[in-house]
Amino acid sequence: MTVEFLDLAAARGARGSVKLPGSKSISNRILLLAALAKGTTEVKALLDSDDTQVMLEALKRLGVNWTRHPNSDDYRVEGVGGVFPVKEADLFLGNAGTAFRSLTAACALAGGHYTLTGVPRMHERPIGDLVDAVRQVGADIRYLGSTGFPPLEVRPVSDTGGSLVRVRGNVSSQYLTGLLLSAPLLGREVVVEVEGDLISKPYVEITLNLMKRFGIEVKREGWQRFIVPAATYQSPGSIQVEGDASSASYFLAAGAIGHGPVRVEGVGRNSIQGDVRFAEALARMGAEIGFGPNWIECRLGCADKLHALELDCNHIPDAAMTLAILALFADGTTTLSNIASWRVKETDRIAAMATELRKLGAVVEEGADYIKITPPARLIENAAIDTYDDHRMAMCFSLVSLAGVPIRINDPKCVNKTFPGYWDALASVAA
Repeated sequence: MTVEFLDLAAARGARGSVKLPGSKSISNRILLLAALAKGTTEVKALLDSDDTQVMLEALKRLGVNWTRHPNSDDYRVEGVGGVFPVKEADLFLGNAGTAFRSLTAACALAGGHYTLTGVPRMHERPIGDLVDAVRQVGADIRYLGSTGFPPLEVRPVSDTGGSLVRVRGNVSSQYLTGLLLSAPLLGREVVVEVEGDLISKPYVEITLNLMKRFGIEVKREGWQRFIVPAATYQSPGSIQVEGDASSASYFLAAGAIGHGPVRVEGVGRNSIQGDVRFAEALARMGAEIGFGPNWIECRLGCADKLHALELDCNHIPDAAMTLAILALFADGTTTLSNIASWRVKETDRIAAMATELRKLGAVVEEGADYIKITPPARLIENAAIDTYDDHRMAMCFSLVSLAGVPIRINDPKCVNKTFPGYWDALASVAA
């Protein structure tokens, strides 16, 4: 089979501005909330990508009516005011983790018979902790393949479940998010307790923020206990999707690697996304950062090189991948820790990142939940980077070209998962 590739020529730097696509995390959460709510919701600036299309198609199969406004990324979603009206459906969810985890919980409590499948990689991504948790409130979920992994069969919920749910928090925050989003479908107060440390807390904050926008305020006791009231989601009427803060990381990094300035529009100091804190890490590495209410700008500071850093990345798990690329341009060894969730993403991102960084000449040490990167004296040119059907691998490694290092990106179309216009956006700031 011939592998498609994109050769990126050496650029002299980066400057300009980019309007960000909508956040994937926010887009798919809003779609589910709008579908379950009472009333009709106008969703503004929804991300147009593979992952959101998967969610939209699944909701249509579950009986949710939605329409896309002509020549825009605005949608009208007619809420069902509770559980899904269609009681039997087969749902194909690709490799969309946010869609698969949240719909597993929602379908399990919707009183119907459903199957949930995905691409082969999705069937390798663990879901056992979520299944175990939803079973505690009466869900009937069965594995159609390996225990603990998709595909799944869901049957109508029994009435034997309780109102206390315990879920592990150290594998993926999407399990907790799925539980929280779907708990109101039970019609009774539900208490969710997290066992162990909760990773990726900012993504749970997004969930709580959006649930509140749809009329349900969850009481949080630290990060270990969440009390979801018995209530029905209510449409806010209209809601705007923020620009994607994870996608912002590539262009902010471009400003540091390519001297800048590069500005991203669509997120700023008022963002509800934890990944905007990527800018703080950039500042620690020596970049100059500017903030507005709806924009962030980055340029390289006075030093010729960025500073190496040691960082606990629990608060920016996706954007932390971009830091691994910035480590190639630092003055020493960079250590990124608390990134165990990378192992269960679109690919094993710790292993993939280590393998591809070595192609550029870096010395890399990887552990269960950390990666250490020491840059070479000179980057190897024209390395052929494998992307593992992972959008973030492709976008991260493309940044190397902005430092005057030509590079080949295999399977460049994988960016369609979250950012179909990425290559044009990158070209627009390459100097």
